[in-house]
Amino acid sequence: MKILITGGCGFIGSNFIHHVLGKYKDVNVVNVDKLTYCGNPENLKGIADDKRYSFIKGDICDKRLMEEAVRGADVVVNFAAESHVDRSIKYSDDFLATNVYGVKTLLDAAKKEKIARFIQIGTDEVYGSVLEGSSTEKDPMEPNSPYSATKAAGDLLALSYFKTYGLGVIVTRSSNNFGPYQYPEKALPLFITNILRGKKVPLYGDGKNVRDWLFVRDNCEAIDLVVHEGKEGEIYNVGGGNTVSNVELTRKVLKAMGKDETSIEYVKDRPGHDRRYALDSAKVKKLGWAPKSDFSGALEETIEWYRANEAWWAPLKDRAEIIKW
Repeated sequence: MKILITGGCGFIGSNFIHHVLGKYKDVNVVNVDKLTYCGNPENLKGIADDKRYSFIKGDICDKRLMEEAVRGADVVVNFAAESHVDRSIKYSDDFLATNVYGVKTLLDAAKKEKIARFIQIGTDEVYGSVLEGSSTEKDPMEPNSPYSATKAAGDLLALSYFKTYGLGVIVTRSSNNFGPYQYPEKALPLFITNILRGKKVPLYGDGKNVRDWLFVRDNCEAIDLVVHEGKEGEIYNVGGGNTVSNVELTRKVLKAMGKDETSIEYVKDRPGHDRRYALDSAKVKKLGWAPKSDFSGALEETIEWYRANEAWWAPLKDRAEIIKW
């Protein structure tokens, strides 16, 4: 099987490449990545010489390049996205380009080359704030940030290509991922690396916003299952079942790292901050998936990974833009 993976030098994409090459012997992976600020070839340093792996530097908005890249692929998995909500509030043009026009360009290339399966990687944020209960795949989308709005548009475009052109599109929507290789602008790696440097952790607002946390390896297994067993034209939610408030999560990190609440710095909340996300994952569980990771154990593993890999995150953190409101 030949798989084209876009955005494979990012956080989830690189973990998925590690997963696929580690699990299957008869797979060939082509990775297309623009190498923006959060695309890091170091994420794949251990497999760069694998004969089953090849890399193309490029933008999914480049029509000609995408047509060449998808040629001969059995499956396209689109991880390429601008994904940081804070940045979307400040730089929405970048999000429109990649998350909407880029998806369309990639879909057109897949349609032209008659690709069998196209997996669009989405997010729980498209459902908007869910104050109680859990979002199902049939719930309406109510995105509240430029990031989630552009991801919702990308999902709808992808699904329209199934209905209109018969392209084998499937959408996955996961909750907040965490684990190795996550760029240190996101909450968990930001908190962990701040503590490792003896700094306080910035917590938005009152800290009571709630998220569902999913270890990235569990998400990779769900996506892999959907590639092979998912039904075309369908959406699959992938949630970790670890729903906690941001302040609860922060306390867990501080405790695991030997710190107390004096290390918390409450900061001004970002505009339009959704109060709560939660996913109903019953549909993907019917395919045979369930998260394998214990939340506390996965959190400790993540902390230890950042502790052991300062050479990876330090240069990224030193040049990361800190957005303040």
